[in-house]
Amino acid sequence: MAFEELLNDPVIQKYLHELVGPTGMPVAAAPPDGEVTDEELAEELGLELNDVRRALFILYENDLASYRRVRDEDSGWLTYLWTFEYDQIPEVLESEMYRLLDALESRRQYEADNEFYLCPEESIRFEFGEAMEFTFECPSCGADLESMSNDQLVRAMNERIEQLRDELNVESQDEAPA
Repeated sequence: MAFEELLNDPVIQKYLHELVGPTGMPVAAAPPDGEVTDEELAEELGLELNDVRRALFILYENDLASYRRVRDEDSGWLTYLWTFEYDQIPEVLESEMYRLLDALESRRQYEADNEFYLCPEESIRFEFGEAMEFTFECPSCGADLESMSNDQLVRAMNERIEQLRDELNVESQDEAPA
């Protein structure tokens, strides 16, 4: 996928927005060709230097940018030259989708394996063992805990898991009961 196509993809735009937030989005959405300093980016985009540095560091942490340091021989100051590496975004997104699939499957199993109780006043959820320890009374307000069905949550997780499996072309495993 060409660099320009990547940045026009709404999924990739949303991913970048989730990473750097609204203040860092101008940095992420308009990467220059070649190396650039954070000061140059801040001036070019009309942003605060700290916002640019924050966005660059987040991109770096997610393997979407790299830098090299150059020391000024006269002043001894370090200058960071940044390069954007967006060609990895599709692989990073796929890896995130696999991570999400694993997390959802684990959570679905937890939800299916446990019985829950809810405080109607405080909206605090307890596992059966916790509720039993508190003699089915909310430790916060003293209200009686009520049995809570999580069937709707498990069904929603099943649907999302199947969507992710379809997108990743992963074989369906045994479903947890809904």
